[in-house]
Amino acid sequence: MKTSIYFIRHGLAPFSIEHERAGGSSLSEQGKLDAMRVAEILSNEDIDVIVSSSYFRAIETVSPLAELLKKEIIPYIELTERPIASLNYAVSEEELLIAIEQSFVDIDFCMPEGETTRQAQERAIPLIKKLLSNFEGKKIAIGTHGNIMTIILNYFDSNYGFEFWKKTTKPDIYRLEFEEKELKLVKRLWNQ
Repeated sequence: MKTSIYFIRHGLAPFSIEHERAGGSSLSEQGKLDAMRVAEILSNEDIDVIVSSSYFRAIETVSPLAELLKKEIIPYIELTERPIASLNYAVSEEELLIAIEQSFVDIDFCMPEGETTRQAQERAIPLIKKLLSNFEGKKIAIGTHGNIMTIILNYFDSNYGFEFWKKTTKPDIYRLEFEEKELKLVKRLWNQ
């Protein structure tokens, strides 16, 4: 039986360590406009359930879809973004990119006080499998983030890694098709 997951990467949102520690920042004006487009694109997909990372930007990105479909958004802390480095001090973007790339080569790598790819998979994959079981044969929309989305995809297919992550946009939409718990298809639905 085919089960579909729609990964919806959040729209543009300003980033700061303080916001991230508090549950992430809200969407920018462009992010809010893009969230409306996400709802438009997915309006005819017959989505059965909407879940999300508990971070504000992810919930806000799927909110217009939830309103349109008259569905509740179920937040899960297990789906929050993976901090590759500590949220207690600033790290340069260049250092972060190098670390993220390394984390897909060595899934046990992270910067001090960060989370490895393996650790992120250990918190997120049991929830994904539970959703696949609980909503077998249904369509599940998930408000997500670029890094944790790629980490989840990487668990099911190791071809998804740093290069895929670099090509994703804010927002972005990918439809995944599973048979049982085996990933059969990934298709990008967002077009700019």
